[in-house]
Amino acid sequence: MTYEEALVKLETIVRKMESDEYSIDEIAAQLKTAQQLIAFCKDKLSKTEQEIKKIQGSE
Repeated sequence: MTYEEALVKLETIVRKMESDEYSIDEIAAQLKTAQQLIAFCKDKLSKTEQEIKKIQGSE
């Protein structure tokens, strides 16, 4: 999964939660999914930042 795909999935979950499209049972599952997507995105951003610093350091 790409960062952009994860972000779209996360935005969809948030939008549906804000518009009360989930039942109570679905909310719990979607919150877990949202946490995983957030962790995935943070990891991608962190790795990208590290790569940028490596590139800048080698110039």
